[in-house]
Amino acid sequence: MAAAGLVAMMVLTAGLWFSLHVRTDETLHTAVLFVHLASLVLGFGAVLAADYHGLLWATGRCSLTEVISATSRLHVPIWAGLGGLVVSGLMLHPDLHSLLTQAKIALVGLLTLNGLQAGLLGRRLAEATGPVGRGLTAWGGATALLSQVCWWGAVAIGFLNTNR
Repeated sequence: MAAAGLVAMMVLTAGLWFSLHVRTDETLHTAVLFVHLASLVLGFGAVLAADYHGLLWATGRCSLTEVISATSRLHVPIWAGLGGLVVSGLMLHPDLHSLLTQAKIALVGLLTLNGLQAGLLGRRLAEATGPVGRGLTAWGGATALLSQVCWWGAVAIGFLNTNR
C-alpha cells in the first residue's frame, strides 16, 4: 500500500507540473469544466452511497455482507470520479500559489491515500468471520469521516475559488 501511495503522490505531482504548462481555449475550458462537474457527481455520489450503506450497517438496518457487496461495486465509479476530477481540475488553470488551492490539493492527496487504505479495510472486513470488533469498526468510521471531510472540503474550496 505504501508503494501505491507513493506512486499516486508522484502522479499527482507530475499532474501539477503539467497544469503549469497546459493552456486551454474557452471551448476546451468549457468542456473540461463539464467533465469536472460530471466527475464530481460520479465520484462523490458513489462515496455518499458507500457511506450510506456503512451507516445502515452501523444502525443495524442491513448486514455487513450487504455493505461489502454494495461498496465493492462502488469502487470503480469512486476512482473514476476522483481520477476525472484530478485530470480535469489540472486543466482548469488552478492557481497553485493560492492557499485555498494548496489546501484543496492537500485534501485530494489525503483523499487518494484514504481511498487506497479503504481498499485494505474492505478486504479485512470481507475476511472477518464472526462479529466485527471495535478496531475494524473504528477504522471504518475514521475512514468514512476522513473521506467526507476531504470530499466536502474540496467541494467547498472549489466553490470558493470559482466565486472569487
